[in-house]
Amino acid sequence: MRLGVVILIVLSIVFGATFGALNSERIAFDLYFIEFSFPKGAALLAFLLLGWISGGLLVWLVRVRGLRRELRQCKRQLREAKAETAASSDLPVGNA
Repeated sequence: MRLGVVILIVLSIVFGATFGALNSERIAFDLYFIEFSFPKGAALLAFLLLGWISGGLLVWLVRVRGLRRELRQCKRQLREAKAETAASSDLPVGNA
């Protein structure tokens, strides 16, 4: 497992370096007040990374926080059910 992750990381680095070298022409970004230029490969890889991070953040905000809230509710219900069970076990048992 660990070897597979290392190989995947090395291949990603090699792919990124090759992609950046083959797309070295510069493109300009004009944001009205400021203008800057990047190599095309670096800009594409940066925006790919930005999209990956924003997607992960969106998943965390929507799904993980909801699941944590649901887990807190389930724990609260479990505590209440245990308290009811303990209270009902204290009652005397009648003769049958």
